[in-house]
This record gives sequence, structure tokens and C-alpha cells, in this order.
Amino acid sequence: MNFLAHLYLSGNDPDIIIGNFIADHVKGRKMDRYRAGIQDGIRLHRAIDTYTDTHLVVKDTLEHLRPGFRKYAGVALDMFFDHFLASGWPAWSAEPLEVFTVRMYRVLMGSFVILPARTRTMLPFMMQHNWLLHYREIEGLNHALNGMARRTVFRSNLENAAGELQDNYGFYRERFNLFFPDLKQYAFNYLQKLKADGAGQVSGTG
Repeated sequence: MNFLAHLYLSGNDPDIIIGNFIADHVKGRKMDRYRAGIQDGIRLHRAIDTYTDTHLVVKDTLEHLRPGFRKYAGVALDMFFDHFLASGWPAWSAEPLEVFTVRMYRVLMGSFVILPARTRTMLPFMMQHNWLLHYREIEGLNHALNGMARRTVFRSNLENAAGELQDNYGFYRERFNLFFPDLKQYAFNYLQKLKADGAGQVSGTG
């Protein structure tokens, strides 16, 4: 999943939000540098990615994308799913997307000094162009995908991904609607387990 979905699935705890957001820039045991709540957010991010990669709907959809995008099929699908989350946002949240994105940026900027270097470089650009909000429009998604295509080491074909989405829009929307409720429930259960484990550790220290 991409940025918007990860932030949405983080709940309202600022540390979980931060950890989930920075996880791709925190490799291995470097997470030990962060406080416990942020570590939990990193764990949540990794769990979401593992669940997504092994979900049958996702695996089947990637096979549809792989001939055109090869190793970048997963990147394209992550972006497609963020688009469907953003464009159908009222079905998933009572908080307007415009309000949610501002709140997320505020949380992240509030801990800017502790973010990994790569995140500190990326975040101002994300805010300047409001990636999270603009994912809901094909034009905004296409702009983001073209930026990714320019930065990939190998030929990605991501510059054509928005066209693929438009050509098969109903198919990908159906895939999203089949998959995302399962992921939402999984992330909720994982967060509940983190809270229970944390409460157990606190009570166990007495």
C-alpha cells in the first residue's frame, strides 16, 4: 500500500502515524533508535505490507499488471489503490479528506527533526504538491507516477500506469473493493494487539 492507505490505517495515535509513515526509510534494527510507539508504527507498516503481498486478490491483480510493468507492478497497484481510497473517501471516513491530509501533515511536521533523512527530503515536496489529496484525481495520480518513472533505475513504464488504470478502471476498482475491507480489518486487529501487548507490559512492570 502507498502513503495514503498507510496513514489511514494508522488510527489516531501520533507515534503510530509517524512510524507507519517512515517505515520504508528505516531498515532492519535501525527502528531501535525510536521510541516504543514509533517502533509499533513501523511494525504495523511491515505487517500491512506482508498481509498485502500475500492476499490472493492482490497476487491475482499483480499477475494482470506484471506483463506491462514487471518489477514495478506492485508500485503501480499501490498507487491505484491509493487512488480508489482517495476518490471514494466518504465511504471509509467521516472526516473529509482535506481535513485528514492537513492533520497528517501536522503530525509529521511536529516530529520533523527525528524523521529519517530521506523522509525529511520527501515530506516538504509531498506537502507542497499535496500528494495525499491529489491521488483522488487521475491527473494527480499520473503526475506522481511520472515522477516515479523519472527516478527509477530501470525502465519501469510507470509513466503509462495512469493510462492502464483508465483503460481497466472497473476491474481495478473491483479488486480494491474486494481487498481493502480485509486489510482494514487486519490493521485494526493488529493495532488492538499492539495496545493489548503494551498494556500487558506496563501492568507487568508493577
